[in-house]
Amino acid sequence: MNPLPRSFHAAAVALAVAPSLLAQPAAETNAAATDSAPVVLAPVTVIGSQADLDRLPGSGAVIPATEFRETGALTFNKIAARVPGVYVREEDGYGNFITVSIRGVDGNRSNKVTLMEDGILTAPSPYSAPAAYYSPKLGRMAGIEILKGSSQIAYGPHTTGGVINFLSTPVPDARSFYARTTYGTDNTLFNHTTFGESADLGAAGTAGYLLELHSQKTDGFRDIDGTSRNSGFKFVEPMIKLFWEPGTETAQRIELKVGYTNFDANESYTGLNEDDLRDDPDRRYAATQFDDLSAEHWRTYLKYIVQPTDALRIESALYYNEFKRTWDKLDGNIGQALLDPAGLALLQGLIAGNITTRAAYRDHEAMGWQTTATYSFETGDVAHRLNVGLRIHEDSATGTNQTTTYASTGTGGFGPGVSTPAVDAGNQEVTATALFAEHAVTVGRLTVTPGARYEYLDWTSVTGLGVRTTGDEEFYTAGLGLSYAIDAANTVFGGVYRGASVPNPASYSAGASEETSLGFELGLRHRREAFRSELVGFYTRVDDLLAPQIAVGGGGLTPTTNGGEAKVYGVEALLEYDFGRAQNWGVGLPVYFSATWTQAEFAGIDSRLGNGAGLFAGARNGNDIPYVPEWKLSSGVALVTERWTTRLDVSYVTRTWGTGYNGDTRVDDTTGLPIAPTAVDGRVDSAFIVDLTGHYDLTDNVRLIGGIQNLFDKRVITSRAPLGPRANAPRFIFGGAEVRF
Repeated sequence: MNPLPRSFHAAAVALAVAPSLLAQPAAETNAAATDSAPVVLAPVTVIGSQADLDRLPGSGAVIPATEFRETGALTFNKIAARVPGVYVREEDGYGNFITVSIRGVDGNRSNKVTLMEDGILTAPSPYSAPAAYYSPKLGRMAGIEILKGSSQIAYGPHTTGGVINFLSTPVPDARSFYARTTYGTDNTLFNHTTFGESADLGAAGTAGYLLELHSQKTDGFRDIDGTSRNSGFKFVEPMIKLFWEPGTETAQRIELKVGYTNFDANESYTGLNEDDLRDDPDRRYAATQFDDLSAEHWRTYLKYIVQPTDALRIESALYYNEFKRTWDKLDGNIGQALLDPAGLALLQGLIAGNITTRAAYRDHEAMGWQTTATYSFETGDVAHRLNVGLRIHEDSATGTNQTTTYASTGTGGFGPGVSTPAVDAGNQEVTATALFAEHAVTVGRLTVTPGARYEYLDWTSVTGLGVRTTGDEEFYTAGLGLSYAIDAANTVFGGVYRGASVPNPASYSAGASEETSLGFELGLRHRREAFRSELVGFYTRVDDLLAPQIAVGGGGLTPTTNGGEAKVYGVEALLEYDFGRAQNWGVGLPVYFSATWTQAEFAGIDSRLGNGAGLFAGARNGNDIPYVPEWKLSSGVALVTERWTTRLDVSYVTRTWGTGYNGDTRVDDTTGLPIAPTAVDGRVDSAFIVDLTGHYDLTDNVRLIGGIQNLFDKRVITSRAPLGPRANAPRFIFGGAEVRF
């Protein structure tokens, strides 16, 4: 491997900052500008406003924080319920580990989706460990952008599924204070507080700052047999954001963000025996009392934005992310132990025997420099918008594993643990260079947007035994999007695009290659003042399908393997209408209906995928891809007055399969003979969930908020991964206040 030299980073810093130091001061050359409102160059977003979304040559969604704060939603499955084509596998009930599928591709650990925060890769090691457990905390976000279809060329490396961009809280235009505090079921305390301002510095320009503190703690809703230890978590997330726009002729902005997360959760990989879950969905076995996850995360960037002319805008960013975590959790063949009477009794601590936990320490680092330039110009009656970009990125994943053995007392308890020395878990490193170009050409009502992306990877894989393998890979993606404005209210859009998803270096070393896809979509948007609708049909063919890197029985992970092909097709529909606004009632009565019908099937598989293929194990042609329901529906209605609002939201998903077996008999990879199933196999329930939320404005500055999520306490198996069935969160009641000054 040839990592980026440290001198490169220093040079990039100089390159990013130099233009602001060389620009002419405005005190003499542009005095008039200091007398007017400052021009704020906000960092670029993936989509932007709702108006920008309506002009997109593909499918997407913009979800502002005002929308999900209104419902008290803090989990991605609730936030995305309204977005067609986005499926979420709920695992812990609190959204700490999001597993997202966009348009039916594998959603395990969101490793087929590019996750970004403020336009910068935010997954711990998106190249060297794409399946790492991590999710930004949604409670501190100002919004979420989701891209599907033919508008993903500028982003990567994982575009088989799509792009999700989390938007952190921006620096306010004027001095402001905001605090949201709620308390709810299971001693759940939530807080999000911000304070900041922007100030005109005269000839020196404009500067601003934001101070933010986000935290949450809960006892959790699961009870661990034979112990008073709770199953909850706690985290705290401070952040500071600074910007300066020099008072120069050239509009430019320097912005710095530094954020930190400290997270600790009494979380377990191990689920329940299905009969036990049906009897008590909030139970956890005694053997899981030692399971614990602790993590720290630093995320930083330094951005430089310059707009030399109205037609040209350049944004550069240096960034560094570090994520360290230790997850001590039950080890062994848990998936089969849950179905074996003796194994189950040991998990419950009711017979003599030993259990083993494995403390998996992982250290992820990611750093890089990226720049994009957008140039708009005209040639006669044809308008052009050229967008090009370069990113040089380096990330790595290292770690250790340490096992501890506990002896069962046979009466529900366990003796002191005996630990072995920690062993090296190996090292994965990737240096990636990515280039992209998009060119939007508008003639009258028609906009055609071709684009292409190229990535070159230089990778190194070192096993825990010190075996070192190096290599390099290159791949490309490309697409063509079209948008035609029929009239002011109706737009037809569509496109074709080639997506990709990369395995980690260990998988490259074992012979895996990139997963590629070819997707098509065709849609119609309708936009009027009180009525919005969208109807989209899509088809995606996936080649060299990458199997999810997850152990279905327990123990360590196997390298990701390629496993044939898959085809996904379906229809997405979204309707939004405000009866009150349309009829001038003086109150709002907005309603919405969202529906997605999806067929996601394995295809082109010569034989069953082996047991090392994780959740795809045993898949054969025609079987359903796990955790992709045929139907996803949601609807809601709100009554909005000047002082108060109440909302009712309902969602429904049909049942799915937990693995590629789809209920078929498991077979041995070598002999082809039937073998015992594991608790990861089987059905995942359909679910119908109702939420009731609202607020009341006590004053112009104080808002009372509250609600009930899962109003009818519907409990179902929502996931069989990682290791056995687990239920969704129970009824949750919360209340609190928002304060703004």
